[in-house]
Amino acid sequence: MNNDLSLSRALPRLFSIQVPSLSEPMPETNHFREPDHPHQRSDSFQVASNLLLSFKYAGQGIIYAFRTQRNFRIHLMIGAIALGLSVYLQISAIACAVISLTISFVLVLELLNTALEAVVDLTVGREFHQLAKIAKDCAAGAVLIAAITALVVASVLLIPHIIILVF
Repeated sequence: MNNDLSLSRALPRLFSIQVPSLSEPMPETNHFREPDHPHQRSDSFQVASNLLLSFKYAGQGIIYAFRTQRNFRIHLMIGAIALGLSVYLQISAIACAVISLTISFVLVLELLNTALEAVVDLTVGREFHQLAKIAKDCAAGAVLIAAITALVVASVLLIPHIIILVF
């Protein structure tokens, strides 16, 4: 009984955060370099001049996430296993499509999480700011919800076929 009481006191503290005022000043850091010409953009703000260049930039983002983000690699591997099982178990095309969409949803959110973390780090630098923490935590939470959803969807669609195969 005593453990339940201490747990009931600890949970509100565990999940409580102090939200700073939006009027709280951000650290004075400016990481943006002004272009040499008013109509010229720096390299990081270049707009792709053609479709192939757009695909190149998108590919670079995916490769960056693959090389630097452990969770992206984990989600990609689990997704490949789920798709491999889908093909092996010969589940319906619609079920395969649903599994593919949920895997894509997780990977897209992982990419957005990585991008948001980079922008937040660029903005606040090495300084701690509560709003930066909130932004990063919310993005990570979105990935977690998507990953749990993908796990549930894959389980619902694959486990019945696995049970039939085993028994």
